[in-house]
Amino acid sequence: MPKRNRLALAAHLIQRLPRRLHEPLLSRLFCSQVRFAGTANLRIQKLSSDEVRMSLANHRHVRNHIGGVHAAAMALLAESASGCMVGMNLPDHKLPLIKSLTIDYRRRANGGLRAIATLTAEQRRAMREEDKGEALIQVTVLDDTGGEPIRCEMHWAWIAKNK
Repeated sequence: MPKRNRLALAAHLIQRLPRRLHEPLLSRLFCSQVRFAGTANLRIQKLSSDEVRMSLANHRHVRNHIGGVHAAAMALLAESASGCMVGMNLPDHKLPLIKSLTIDYRRRANGGLRAIATLTAEQRRAMREEDKGEALIQVTVLDDTGGEPIRCEMHWAWIAKNK
């Protein structure tokens, strides 16, 4: 098993606690580092090296003029899920950088949203072993009806941090 980075170690320690504490503590950990995610009140249901599950409730702070989740909030959810996926796999001596995000808004979201980001085994290996690289991360975003209001992919890169 490869050495855990700081985020993966923190997630591992939290997941050793009683299950009812996982979501609030993982969410607090993430939102303390990504303040905008805290403003939107993103929640983390699962944080592992091969899958990240996050959610966003349709509350007043993230609503648009027609009562749905705002397009920018949808993008925040998808980008945050993919960023956590990269963060769980990239060693601490490497710097993650988002290069682009592609989002196709397909229909109005009904209710809250949940995002699922995954990496292939090859992408995880590349993040651990290559000093510089890129990965295209697929993120599935579903609303409360099970529909897919957006389709998105995030293009992440990484480089070695300067010493």
